[in-house]
Amino acid sequence: HTYPEWTICGAQVSVDQMFSGLRNEDLKEMLESNKESHKLEAMKRVVGLIAKGKNASELFPAVVKNVASKNIELKKLVYVYLVRYAEEQQDLALLSISTFQRALKDPNQFIRASALRVLSSIRVPIIVPIMMLAIKEAAADLSPYVRKTSAHAIQKLYSLDADQKEQLIEVIEKLLKDKSTLVAGSVVMAFEEVCPDRIDLIHKNYRKLCNLLVDVEEWGQVVIISMLTRYARTQFTSPWKEDAVFDENNEKAFYDSDSEEKKGQTESKPYIMDPDHRLLLRNTKPLLQSRNTAVVMSVAQLYWHLAPKHEVSIVTKSLVRLLRSHREVQYIVLQNIATMSIQRKGMFEPFMKSFYVRSTDATHIKTLKLEILTNLANEANISTILREFQTYVKSQDKAFAAATIQAIGRCATNISEVTDTCLNGLVLLLSNRDETVVAESVVVIKKLLQTQPTQHSEIIKHMAKLFDNITVPMARASILWLMGEYCERVPKIAPDVLRKMAKTFTTEEDIVKLQTVNLAAKLYLTNSKQTKLLTQYILNLGKYDQNYDIRDRTRFIRQLIVPNEKSGALNKYARRILLAPKPAPVLESAFKDRDRFQLGTLSHSLNIKATGYQELSDWPAVAPDQSVRNVEVIEPSGSESDEESSEESDKSFSSGRSSSESEKSSSESESAKKQKKSKKTPQKKAKPAAVDRYSKVTLATASEYEDIAFLFCEFRVQMLFLSFFPLPRLVTTPSFSPVKTYELLHHMSGKGLAAKYHFPRQPCLYQPNMVAVQVILTNCSDHSLEEIHIGDRSPASLNIHCFNTIERLEPEASVTVSMGIDFSDSTQAANFQLCTKTDQFSVSIQPAVGELLMPSSMTEEEFCKDQGKLLGMNETSNPYVVLIENFLVFWWSFVVVLTPVLCLSCRFAGRTVSSGALVLVSLELRESSTALLTINTEKSIMASMLLRDLKQALATQALLYEP
Repeated sequence: HTYPEWTICGAQVSVDQMFSGLRNEDLKEMLESNKESHKLEAMKRVVGLIAKGKNASELFPAVVKNVASKNIELKKLVYVYLVRYAEEQQDLALLSISTFQRALKDPNQFIRASALRVLSSIRVPIIVPIMMLAIKEAAADLSPYVRKTSAHAIQKLYSLDADQKEQLIEVIEKLLKDKSTLVAGSVVMAFEEVCPDRIDLIHKNYRKLCNLLVDVEEWGQVVIISMLTRYARTQFTSPWKEDAVFDENNEKAFYDSDSEEKKGQTESKPYIMDPDHRLLLRNTKPLLQSRNTAVVMSVAQLYWHLAPKHEVSIVTKSLVRLLRSHREVQYIVLQNIATMSIQRKGMFEPFMKSFYVRSTDATHIKTLKLEILTNLANEANISTILREFQTYVKSQDKAFAAATIQAIGRCATNISEVTDTCLNGLVLLLSNRDETVVAESVVVIKKLLQTQPTQHSEIIKHMAKLFDNITVPMARASILWLMGEYCERVPKIAPDVLRKMAKTFTTEEDIVKLQTVNLAAKLYLTNSKQTKLLTQYILNLGKYDQNYDIRDRTRFIRQLIVPNEKSGALNKYARRILLAPKPAPVLESAFKDRDRFQLGTLSHSLNIKATGYQELSDWPAVAPDQSVRNVEVIEPSGSESDEESSEESDKSFSSGRSSSESEKSSSESESAKKQKKSKKTPQKKAKPAAVDRYSKVTLATASEYEDIAFLFCEFRVQMLFLSFFPLPRLVTTPSFSPVKTYELLHHMSGKGLAAKYHFPRQPCLYQPNMVAVQVILTNCSDHSLEEIHIGDRSPASLNIHCFNTIERLEPEASVTVSMGIDFSDSTQAANFQLCTKTDQFSVSIQPAVGELLMPSSMTEEEFCKDQGKLLGMNETSNPYVVLIENFLVFWWSFVVVLTPVLCLSCRFAGRTVSSGALVLVSLELRESSTALLTINTEKSIMASMLLRDLKQALATQALLYEP
């Protein structure tokens, strides 16, 4: 890692130098100081040392004294330190257990979670009962963050004492029922570690996990998908039946008659997918668009192992998209694609160009792409692939060139139409200057000749002529094997080759010597007149060779082919043993057998069964009882308001039905509701006319939006329109906010080059986690500017998608280019250099907080549900006094929700571009002329900045002012 430099007293001092100047004695003195500021500063530096990999264990006694500090920030840092060293300093850590137990009751959720984390990190069996009690209490904590920590602690306790398994399973069963998305991934991980065979614990929670999957954190999604894949293989029947007819809705066509339906049933019984099976496939499909490569790979393997074969192809585009990522990711993805391409070539054939090798690829990446191209080869595309291979053979990477020759051999074996073409091309490579290419060509030609030996005697002769120039042992051995195997087809050449080998036998490699002995034996049997003496000479040389394998082979061959009294009956079988026809080798993919491992696993990557690997079970012949997944729903028995709210929530799920059904059910529910009100409640008084005029929702025209919607142009949150009962879903409105342009580089500073930029507020085409930026470059000088491009960036890790180099920009000309910048949900400026051919200019782009957000559409129920999950520290709000007249005029153009008590509210939803964190904004007008502006999000800093800007924007329009 590269650490920044700080300026101290005018001198540049690195973090390493600053920390090295502080001895442990100094830090101990600061930790034992009476001032909280000194202790806090010391702990920051100690944690900094730990983060850099330095050993700070000597400070344990001084640090542990501050475990009971009342300073929240100091206590958090102490807990971070204790988690790191509690296992190493167990005796001292045990002295603080009482403090940790008190901290488990702390009002601050982070302190409770940190205390449990430290307690579970003390690897001492004597405190197992204490840990178990703490885990059980934390599992029932009101904070989902603490419950998540308890799930992590389960795995630690199980590794410390496996005898606690039964009690831990009870806690896991309880946490599996948790509705928080923060807990779901962690408890499933604990389930996989402690009791992966207890499938019965998943039955009641299966549908909940499927529905929560989209909102779980990314690594939790990976764990849950893996578990659900194994679960599905035990609970559902196979959708891969060849004669299966997919009839998921079990609905007959409009014009089908009953007689036709009965006739079809007698012919073939349709395969009806279990609704829970379809639920899993449907809820994981959106995750193919995830920015996390592990999530995408998990969904891909789930579809490969669970989905019907005609649906698996939907994962293809997502897997190909991952090839734009880092090499490590490419390597794993390509391995899985290689396995998939063997069984289903059609999936990846449209994306064949994506697997073409680039010069910048690493060798192992090139080899995998080559493997996939070979798997995809067929009669239709083989000519294109062979042209590509011709380029690869000329590569400077010798290992890759050799792998290409092997791929050509595989294509020649699998596709008979191009066998001769490939063979002739490989023969031409024998004259190549590179020994590696020649050697690999000989080996592959040898394998190909075994398939058609009678047709290629000329090739064997040609290889014999090149024998003297080939020095690679494996290539020489392959030629000798060919000479011996087909010695009867080249009767004049084979003895001459044996003569040459007799001269150089003592200097050859062992593999060449063994093949020379074999050649001599075969020639002795077929052409004894010419080779008898040569054979005896070579056998005498081999008899005294230093290698015992060669000595043993020589003695065996002599007894086999040379008749004498000791050889007995074995001699008459020599020809059948040595000259027996050999089966042609089968050139197969190295990934042919890897499908025995689950895709995306370490075992699949290594091609061996890794520790902890759990094999997928076969599909059951008969599906188990699906009622085990039914969860009893307790109907609320309350007042009329409860009934109405439940009816409204039921209507919000009617979008999945047909329009006729939804209209019918809507009208029925409306009539039923009116009947209930007429029976149970007296008739209410009519509302005043002033209220009635706001009781309908109207949409403003485009010109009105231009005047009003700019209030939210800095926030890019999507306007959600909420109407009365007939429309249960919130409606999205377009944004007409004006685009603001910022100066990037002045023409005076840029020596004639001027640059301005703006945010188009559109999804970035390059990466979904980037903010789109458009830059307008103008040449204000009297001469042309050349090679305008992006140079170095600061920090170097800043993720920027640069525009292509502009070769030439004429005077007074302008050009607009697009960029993508990953701001990582921060308003810190992106610093980089804008360069020409001769100059470099430092520039920076700083986004407003609203530019880091993108719109998100949801229902009112979903909004309230997500808002309920983002309370406490995730909620930022502020009350204001509202100017009612201006506020109503403003609200008329957006959204009005009126109840009998005249309560106005508006809700906006969005997500951060980089991390996808949810941002919810609500503005509620209350009775006492006050408005409550609330922001719910995990990004607390962003919430504060957004609240400030919203307040300023609304105050500018004289809608709100401070009370």
